[in-house]
Amino acid sequence: MSRMPKPAPRVRSMILAAGLAAFTSFAVSAEPITVVSWGGSYGAAQDNALFNDASKNTGIAINRESGASMSKACLQVQSGAVSWDLVVTGSGGAASAAAKGCLEKIDYSVVDVSDFYPNLYTDYCVGSDVFATVMAWNTDKYGEPGSPGAPSSWADFWDVKKYPGTRAYRANNVDGALEPALMADGVPPEKVYEVLSTTEGMKRAVNKIRELKPHIAVFWGSGAQQAQLMKDAEVDMTTGWNGRFDNAKKDGAKVGYTFNQALLDYDCFAMPKGAPNKKVAMKFLAEISKPEYQANLPFHITYGPTNKKAYDITTAPKELIESLPSHPKNVPMMLPVALDFYAKHRTEALELYMEMLSE
Repeated sequence: MSRMPKPAPRVRSMILAAGLAAFTSFAVSAEPITVVSWGGSYGAAQDNALFNDASKNTGIAINRESGASMSKACLQVQSGAVSWDLVVTGSGGAASAAAKGCLEKIDYSVVDVSDFYPNLYTDYCVGSDVFATVMAWNTDKYGEPGSPGAPSSWADFWDVKKYPGTRAYRANNVDGALEPALMADGVPPEKVYEVLSTTEGMKRAVNKIRELKPHIAVFWGSGAQQAQLMKDAEVDMTTGWNGRFDNAKKDGAKVGYTFNQALLDYDCFAMPKGAPNKKVAMKFLAEISKPEYQANLPFHITYGPTNKKAYDITTAPKELIESLPSHPKNVPMMLPVALDFYAKHRTEALELYMEMLSE
């Protein structure tokens, strides 16, 4: 079989120069994409593990903002003034926003999820990390996790006689708020979403939180606030995200938590409908979904990768890998979040929850 002749040296240099010029033109002329996440240790972890290197390696400039919110993303879509390109969100928030028509479909001919774990991406959202909503407490007051007498269930979280002290709970968002209440009320984990799929079930959960409300000193609004509450010993127990508490402990907080009855969930990247830089943002999403970026994430926050290959190439020590919520020894202890519930019932559940908070 004959081979195509190689271009002469001068021609090769011209081709190379043209290619570089085209790439440079693309990288420089393209508008910076706006990537919106949260603040605190989570936002810093994404910057250090994903965004900074991906921007450098692709030449795609990014504007990094905090204050991610699916409600704000939907407001931008509804007003026809979309300025965000990629937004970090919880899986439930993405499911609800997609059901309202607020999100672009992900182009999976560009974004490769062939090595992702099943159920960690949808038509409208690509999983970025696996986390857990847990019950955390002050270890000076209640003991280290697993020690005799330490809290170990949501029933313990509600038991203010056995575990007297102040609590903190989620504010202004129903994601991960109702499920613990039902488990504390005696509903088996496998029946939680069956009960929550009815108005009466949602009211039951809200009423259980209402019962605890006199002991809730703070309703937290962010992951950074969760961590600060434990650093300052402002409350004795709180709900929140495992990685935030691990980082708070590194900073000296007396905090522990359990994966027992925790909610197994994932964060993901979504694109608001009408994103101004859709094509470039999709390429950036493809880049940060690669295993070499995700493998770096556990070094910055104890959340598990969604790309299976990240586990093959990470240099994280065994102890760190086993502390991730996605590790096989931890998964069976938890209740996976049901996206169908949030897609169908989140609006009604949020209304009931907000009504209780405003009382």
